[in-house]
Amino acid sequence: MTEVFIDTPYVMLQQLLKMENIVSSGGQVKWFLQENQVMVNGEHDDRRGRKLYPGDEIAVPDFGSFVIRAHEA
Repeated sequence: MTEVFIDTPYVMLQQLLKMENIVSSGGQVKWFLQENQVMVNGEHDDRRGRKLYPGDEIAVPDFGSFVIRAHEA
């Protein structure tokens, strides 16, 4: 499982997909989420604007699993 560190209270699902180089542009996010079974905390979610908070676990088919972590101050 890959840890993704954020400096903000949350990150949106579309930002995570771009940060991890799963999609190259925001325009691809909508299509990608329609075509793939992305799981957030064990439930399918296809909302680009889904807010991901520290502790959330995301599974992306063919790309692996990610967990959101907050940067320690």
